[in-house]
Amino acid sequence: MSSVIESRESLAVRASRLRLRAKTIAGGMKTGFFRSLYRGSGVDFSGVREYMRGDDVRFIDWNVTARMGKTYVKLFEEEKELVVFFVIDRSLSMQQGVGSRSRLEAATETAALLTLASSLNSNPVGAVMFGGYVEFSCAPEAGRDCEMLILSHLDTPPDKKVKGSVLANALHGSHKLLKSRSLIFVISDFRTVGYEKELARLALKHDVIAVRCTDSCDTELPDAGSIPFFDAETGIKRVLPTSQTAFRKAWRDDNRLRVSRWQGMCARRGVIPLVLPTDADPVVVLSQFFKQGH
Repeated sequence: MSSVIESRESLAVRASRLRLRAKTIAGGMKTGFFRSLYRGSGVDFSGVREYMRGDDVRFIDWNVTARMGKTYVKLFEEEKELVVFFVIDRSLSMQQGVGSRSRLEAATETAALLTLASSLNSNPVGAVMFGGYVEFSCAPEAGRDCEMLILSHLDTPPDKKVKGSVLANALHGSHKLLKSRSLIFVISDFRTVGYEKELARLALKHDVIAVRCTDSCDTELPDAGSIPFFDAETGIKRVLPTSQTAFRKAWRDDNRLRVSRWQGMCARRGVIPLVLPTDADPVVVLSQFFKQGH
């Protein structure tokens, strides 16, 4: 019983610390392209235009009318409820990394920050988490209970025994689970195949951001002689000649090509791609991303 209490207290402490960092992201989610997702019709003043026959006279801006010599009416927009949903990859390849943290650790922090930022904006949040099978799913709900449910599952160690990735199944399940237009963050290393059709299907109805978690070894190998490499997903072992300049260049070029093709695939399917290095601060990456105004 005490260990459960300690775990909850530990999660509460981390959530409190992350909540402070999430405030920056919460503001960024209401700028640029993302602001348009909130627009409705009715509360916040957004500008004026010339009066047209049939306009409600109660909305005449008398100050502008007097200054311009023509009748102008006020325009308004209201903030509507934006549903935010996460599809989070916890497969074996995500659990790997040569830097200070794994791809999964970077993904977990990013998802936690976005969850807290969404809650600060009073957005309903939901999630699907998967590896070799779907580990967890919850429909979007507003409130602290759903927020803490998602954070607690993010805090749960992933399955280290089941290989493979059911990204396609997770995307398909998300399509069935979401009843209204949502902002979806798919956080993965995308080291699998057969998911493109489901991703495209999801993007037809929702606004989808694909967050690709990358590690430094994806682009650069150390000059350290012949090193044994192990693929956690397939179990394949290889000894790679990292001391060879040509090999390191081929490794780097191959990764750049794969990322470029992935970005092109996202663009063709109406998905916004975002690369998240494991050694980067998610707050900085997300803030810069939101400022770009997609």
